[in-house]
Amino acid sequence: MLEKSLQGILNEIRPRDEKAMEEAKKHWLNVAKPLFSLGKLENAVIDMAGMKRTCDYKLDKRGLLIFCADNGVVEEGVSQTGQEVTAIVSENFTKNSTSVCKMAQIAKADVMPIDIGIAVDVPSITKRELKVAYGTRNMTKEPAMTREEAVKAILIGIDAVKTCKKAGYEILATGEMGIGNTTTSSAIASVMLDKPVELVTGKGAGLTGEGLERKILAIKKAIARNRPNVADPIDVLAKVGGLDIAGLVGVFLGGAKYGIPIVIDGFICGVAALLATRICPVAREYMMPSQVSKEPGGQLILKELSLEPYITCDMCLGEGTGAIAVLPLLDMGLAVYRQMSTFADINIDNYEVFEE
Repeated sequence: MLEKSLQGILNEIRPRDEKAMEEAKKHWLNVAKPLFSLGKLENAVIDMAGMKRTCDYKLDKRGLLIFCADNGVVEEGVSQTGQEVTAIVSENFTKNSTSVCKMAQIAKADVMPIDIGIAVDVPSITKRELKVAYGTRNMTKEPAMTREEAVKAILIGIDAVKTCKKAGYEILATGEMGIGNTTTSSAIASVMLDKPVELVTGKGAGLTGEGLERKILAIKKAIARNRPNVADPIDVLAKVGGLDIAGLVGVFLGGAKYGIPIVIDGFICGVAALLATRICPVAREYMMPSQVSKEPGGQLILKELSLEPYITCDMCLGEGTGAIAVLPLLDMGLAVYRQMSTFADINIDNYEVFEE
C-alpha cells in the first residue's frame, strides 16, 4: 500500500517549465550588465524559474530540513563518537546551538529538525507519526531496514515538503544528523556508482587510519551479505542505507512534486539525491547543488548527477551547512535579476550575443 502511494506521487511529477526558463533567459539578456557575467548564478535563476513555472518569483521564505537518525552499523566501530551524540546534536538544533544554526541566522533560513529514526526520543523534536524506527539494524548482519520502513521514510520526506509548501516556503535546503551516516552513504555510493568501496569512503568525522580500515571492511561485509540490487534503488536504500537518507530521498522527490527548489548539502545528501534521481529521473531537474564535499565520494556523486558546485570550501561538516552557505549567493543572483536596470531603462543599446 505504501509503495502504491509513492508511485501515485511519482506519476504526478512533471518536468520543469521550459517557457518560464526561456522568459528568464530573455530577461537576463536585457539586464544592464555584461552578458552572462554572473555565470552559474544566472543559470541558477533560470533553473529555478523552470521549477517554479514562472520567471517572476522570490526566495523570501526559506527553510532547512534536517533528518536525524541513528545507524546500527556503529556497532562495528565505524565512527569516532557514540550513538548518543545524534540525540544531543539533534536537540541542540532547537536551541540554536549548532554550526548550521549560526549559519542559518545569516542566511535567514528556518532550521527544521525531524526525528525520523533517532535511537531514543528527543522531547523537543520527536513526533510519533514521523518516527519510523529507533535507529536501523546493523547492516553487516542483516538489512538496515525493511522495504516498508524505507518507503515510509521516503513518504515522510515528501510530506515534509508538502507541509513547507503550504506554509509558504520558496526554497528548501537539506541536512542530516546521524552518527555512522557516512558509512551508509559510502555503501550506497559504492553500489549505485559501481565503484570500489575504498574509492568512495573517507574518514567521516575524524577516524584514524585504523578506523577507516574498519569502516571499509564493514561496508564490504554489508554489501556482500545483503546483495543490494542496483536496479532497484529502494532495495539498496533499505539494505545498506539509513532512515535519514530515506527521508532526504523523499525531500528531493517532494521538491519535484511541489515545485520547490531543493538544495543538496554534501556527500550524504548527494547520495539521497542520486537515489531520488534513480527512482524518478525528472526529480533531478528540481535539485540545486551547493558545494562539493571533502568526502572522497562527494565529487563522484555530483558528476553522476551532472551538477557543478557553486562553492568549493572543502567542507564536510554536514547538518546542511553547505546548502545554507549557498543561499546568500542565490539571493545575490536573484537580486540582480529582479532589481537591476535594463539597457532600455538607461538608454544603452543591448549587448549582442555572438555564437562561439
